[in-house]
Amino acid sequence: MNFIIFFVATFISYLLTFPTIIFAKKIHLVTDSKVRKHPAHTHTGIIPRAGGLPIYLSILFTSLIFLPISKIIFGILFASFFLLVLGLFDDAYDLSPYLRFIANILISALVIAFGLGIPYVSNPFGGVIRLDFWQIPLNFFGLHYIWVVADLLAIIWLTWSTNMINWSKGVDGQLPGFVAVTAIFLGLLSQRFTSHDISASSVTILSFIVAGAYLGFLPHNYYPQKIMPGYGGGALAGFLLGILSILSFGKVGTAVLILSIPLIDAIYTMIRRIKNKKSPFQADWGHLHHRLLEIGWGKRRIAWFYWIISFILGVSSLFLKGIEKLIAFIIVGIMLLIFIFIINEMKKQKFI
Repeated sequence: MNFIIFFVATFISYLLTFPTIIFAKKIHLVTDSKVRKHPAHTHTGIIPRAGGLPIYLSILFTSLIFLPISKIIFGILFASFFLLVLGLFDDAYDLSPYLRFIANILISALVIAFGLGIPYVSNPFGGVIRLDFWQIPLNFFGLHYIWVVADLLAIIWLTWSTNMINWSKGVDGQLPGFVAVTAIFLGLLSQRFTSHDISASSVTILSFIVAGAYLGFLPHNYYPQKIMPGYGGGALAGFLLGILSILSFGKVGTAVLILSIPLIDAIYTMIRRIKNKKSPFQADWGHLHHRLLEIGWGKRRIAWFYWIISFILGVSSLFLKGIEKLIAFIIVGIMLLIFIFIINEMKKQKFI
């Protein structure tokens, strides 16, 4: 059954991307490399940017067909719609990154208001860390308790994951591939835990829907890309992966492990920008995929690198537990930072 749902989401996304490309070109939701100079872009020519539209519609239609629409599912689809609208406006008008960041916080708070939260997280050294010790009752579509610490951390996590994943979409095919892989593994692992007012089977179905929606978009985005994910597609990916990672309380650590590469790249990028006295929100050339381009890697190789690493870490997450996941994440982080350091030194010595 999950395979059928996955196939339906993939098929809808794939088909809807064709008219989206035509629509985006008609209303000028495009990036022209000769007109719009963007320091982080790697593409050339005129490319439509509205990739978030077919992805969201695929998730929406497939969810309405296969998922029981609980309060939380409705909240996810509702909040995701606002993120899509934000993305389309950014595709058209290049919104301020500060405005987008504030909107990310509000949209994250919106989905939390529908009952999503993190009452506890797994302790890598054993047991759990409770986060639901401070509660405030709130009547919002039925009684809901605000877990002050838990909900605040959930908002921070969703805002962070939204931006972290969005930053890793600079190369053709890079984003939809590793998002699909990550969502599949989160779906496989969701059967181990049940949380909130949503069944484990619903979490699994939603995971496969997200994976299918991004996989269906991939053929259009693979090199040479015919359409870009845009801010809507990139931000929606991070938002939904963040949600999937907390729908079952034990999977935040799993998501961190599978997404080690974009996570560490995002942390390094923010530190680098602050060190250089630049805004951490201001786009620039310096992400890992930029470094790989500098040493001669092609765009297809970079995309496959992200997919394969995500797959390897996903398989590892099926077997590693607690402290083992933390150790694996640290090892990946050290290796990545050493790699970036070597590339930086090569640039200083003008070897590249």
